[in-house]
Amino acid sequence: MKNNTQILNAVKVIGISLLTIGIIIFGLGFFGSYSNMTAIGIGTISGAVLIFVMGVFFVVTEEMLTKTGEGSKS
Repeated sequence: MKNNTQILNAVKVIGISLLTIGIIIFGLGFFGSYSNMTAIGIGTISGAVLIFVMGVFFVVTEEMLTKTGEGSKS
């Protein structure tokens, strides 16, 4: 479980960082005069969400695979 929490914490930090950067870029593009950066901001936000969901999926999958052997054996 220790390894899973390290992976989950790493994915959380990377996801939050990319999400913050994406929101800043989107804000500059949408509210400022940099209209070309709006699409880059949206893409960065989407990438951050995708990375976070994939990381959580990998942690849950690994946890399920390690707990499979602990069930009742016939």
